Formats: sequence, structure tokens, C-alpha cells
Amino acid sequence: MAKVLIVDDAAMMRDMLKAMLKEAGHEVVGIASGGAAALSEYRKHLPDLVTMDVTMSDMSGIEALKLILESFPEAKVVMISAVQQKDMIFKALVSGARNYLVKPVTKEKLLDVVESVLDVSC
Repeated sequence: MAKVLIVDDAAMMRDMLKAMLKEAGHEVVGIASGGAAALSEYRKHLPDLVTMDVTMSDMSGIEALKLILESFPEAKVVMISAVQQKDMIFKALVSGARNYLVKPVTKEKLLDVVESVLDVSC
């Protein structure tokens, strides 16, 4: 299956996403709690997919998304956030996110989005 990098500043969310993805057969190759660490982990592991929180303490997920895409334009990033304002969703998608999930995230929704993003050829 896919190699996934999880980026979220909440340990409970990171653990939940990791469990859901591993149960579905994906390999979680890295975990980061902020945007700066996300770029470092991306460079180290070159994952097939990144799940990225929008609101983090060191930089926003949108800023981290842009940094990753500057160096790796083929990166597939799914934003996951409790922020559900349409302007934020639009900003994330325009910035290059492949999809946007609103928390709380169910296993079924997460896996549907992950599979659809991974199946799309770039």
C-alpha cells in the first residue's frame, strides 16, 4: 500500500490517523507535529501521501503545504482540520491540497479520500 506522512500538532489525532491507516494496510513512514518538521520528514521519507492539519503552532498547514510543493510539486497532500469555513477550504485546495477533510474524521471517510487521492495520476 502507500507510504504516509502524518502531520498534526495533536498527539491524539496523530495516533488515531496512524491506527486507521495502518489497519487499512498503509505504512506510516513519518509523523510530524508541525510544519517545519513536516518538510524535513517529507525529504527523509518521500511518502506517497501526506495528511496535514491546517492549524499548527509553528506555521499553518497551508504554509507547510506550500513549502512541500515548492520542493516536491508531485506531493499529494490531504488537509485535515476542524476549520470548516469555505474560504479556508478554498485556500487549501488552491494552494495545492488534493482534498480537505473536516474533523472529526471517520475511518471510512479517511480511507475513501486517501484511496481516491492515491488513484489519481498526476
